[in-house]
Amino acid sequence: MVLPRRLARLNRRYLNRVVVRLATRAPGLAVLHHRGRRSGRRYDVPVNVFVRGDRYVVALTYGPTTDWLRNVLAAGRCTMTVRGRVVPLRAPRVYRDARRADVPLPVRAVLARLGVEEFLELRPVRRG
Repeated sequence: MVLPRRLARLNRRYLNRVVVRLATRAPGLAVLHHRGRRSGRRYDVPVNVFVRGDRYVVALTYGPTTDWLRNVLAAGRCTMTVRGRVVPLRAPRVYRDARRADVPLPVRAVLARLGVEEFLELRPVRRG
């Protein structure tokens, strides 16, 4: 059971507007910036992010069919504001991990309770 679509709509309409302001600097949070596949419009989505070496891992709490994820996969890139720094990211890859090994132990318990097993992995764009 991932979070219901109804909750996603409420978050997108109300809560995300507040969280986006906090997420650019808060530990464990980030703002993922992407463009719409058809509209080309820029969107900002607050996400929980876990940095693992040179990988940025996002738990797909609303599942793998969200519009923002489809936009990122179609573009093959996005940017993310993490701790006040904008990071260009590439090579998006969705993967399943029932052990939730890429997230901290307390987060694993929450994700297990929600039934979240799918994640998005992104890698930073190499400079030079």
